[in-house]
Amino acid sequence: MTVVIGFEGSANKIGIGIIRDGEVLSNPRRTYITPPGQGFMPSDTARHHRAVILTVLKEALEQAGLKPADIDCVAYTKGPGMGAPLVTVALVARTVAQLWGKPLLGVNHCIGHIEMGRLITQADNPTVLYVSGGNTQVIAYLERRYRIFGETIDIAVGNCLDRFARVIKISNDPSPGYNIEQMAKKGSRYVELPYTVKGMDVSFSGILSFIEETVFAMLVEITERAMAHCGSQEVLIVGGVGCNLRLQEMMGVMCKERGAKLFATDERFCIDNGAMIAQAGWEMFRSGYVTELEDSWITQRYRTDEVEVTWRD
Repeated sequence: MTVVIGFEGSANKIGIGIIRDGEVLSNPRRTYITPPGQGFMPSDTARHHRAVILTVLKEALEQAGLKPADIDCVAYTKGPGMGAPLVTVALVARTVAQLWGKPLLGVNHCIGHIEMGRLITQADNPTVLYVSGGNTQVIAYLERRYRIFGETIDIAVGNCLDRFARVIKISNDPSPGYNIEQMAKKGSRYVELPYTVKGMDVSFSGILSFIEETVFAMLVEITERAMAHCGSQEVLIVGGVGCNLRLQEMMGVMCKERGAKLFATDERFCIDNGAMIAQAGWEMFRSGYVTELEDSWITQRYRTDEVEVTWRD
């Protein structure tokens, strides 16, 4: 058996999860929440993470019923993400790895989402729609890489939703996207807004007075194009925005029309969490990946397709 602990803290969530051979043993998490109308600044977010990370680490071990000696590898988010929070979490992960005498492994945040989604849903080889506060990508696996077929050319869909929430002072608790979703459920009139799909890419920067339908329709369109190109019959939605039930419903309609299957997870695993880093780390560690201490830096820009996926056929 292989047991991996994962540290995630690339944005306003700090989470530590433990995975043992595909089983989630623990996955505690904390969220830095700011007042309505405000975003979260890197320095303030890092300060929040520093204040709670050791408590979350203790919870993760206690919930899993494990001791440091039971851990085989320490995984952490290398990037992409916000610089100060990434550094905070990487520093703790490096320290823990040295204190416990365990191998260290830097994980791509985006691949953490994908591998967690594959584990939970048991999707085989899906076309992946990765939607979050910092990323919007349509991805498919080919020849040891997660290839990006389309992406945003400006801001991510989650950032678009967050900006809109700040403009009209929607609460950040539990998250702007969740509160927008609840408000949208009460709507009855569709308002036509700019619909910007450029080939396989999308643009959200000009849409700040929007409702979900337009943005999600753009995402469904580019996902369907990627499916057609790959001959795929599966869609997996990952990332924080992926828990949106309306997005899942719209994607489900498209999949049904194509005779395809839709896979998605709930907020336990869609939203940033430590278990997803542990799961990706588990896959990487078992395939021979290890990060030497001198290479255990972080990077705010770390594309999904930069990682060689040695653990898949």
